[in-house]
Amino acid sequence: MTKAPAQKTPRVSPHHAPVDPAAAEELLASSHLGQRIKRLRLKRSMGLMELGKLTGLSASFLSQLETGRVVPTLRNLARLSLVFNKDISYFFESEGERIFRVQRKKDRVRLTMGATKAAYIAESFSILVPEGGLRPCLAEFLPGESREAFHAEQHPGVEMVYVLSGSIEMERHGEKHVLNERDMLYVSGETARSYKCSGEEPVQALIISFDEDAAPAKRGKKH
Repeated sequence: MTKAPAQKTPRVSPHHAPVDPAAAEELLASSHLGQRIKRLRLKRSMGLMELGKLTGLSASFLSQLETGRVVPTLRNLARLSLVFNKDISYFFESEGERIFRVQRKKDRVRLTMGATKAAYIAESFSILVPEGGLRPCLAEFLPGESREAFHAEQHPGVEMVYVLSGSIEMERHGEKHVLNERDMLYVSGETARSYKCSGEEPVQALIISFDEDAAPAKRGKKH
């Protein structure tokens, strides 16, 4: 009697293995969908109500999208893509791969600032960050007692100053603080403040202003 061939147990392809729910959530979180939507909205100075009217989505739903409390459907993303003139793939592109910008020294404009006598020379790097949120610049404060202090613009958010060379005098609430080479300052953008060269040599400092939405979370409003 002929023996029937033994049936082989089908092998399960790794491609057919169940998806790990935690891995799926991590993938969604890493795409930062809410942050990308909010960046696009703020870049166009658009409120949630206005975006809601354009997309047909409620302002409360859009707020939950931006904070990551809900996950958008492809239909939601299609509506947002049409409003912002973006391809749907934009929301899933790796930001590390998508962003690569170089600005040459020769392409930067040096602006002399000061009401009567030049107080400092600024070189803005903002062209590298067209999305907004932060405004970096290289500032050169010029020496001389006759030069006026530079009064920084007050704005919602924070400001970071890193002294590259020389010494700078910063005044806040009538108090003067001297920052030397490699010292760093972190201050509320709403603080009335001024900067002036403190010494006989020009001072170079990297100044980065963060808008309120781009600033690190505040643990208490300090001025």
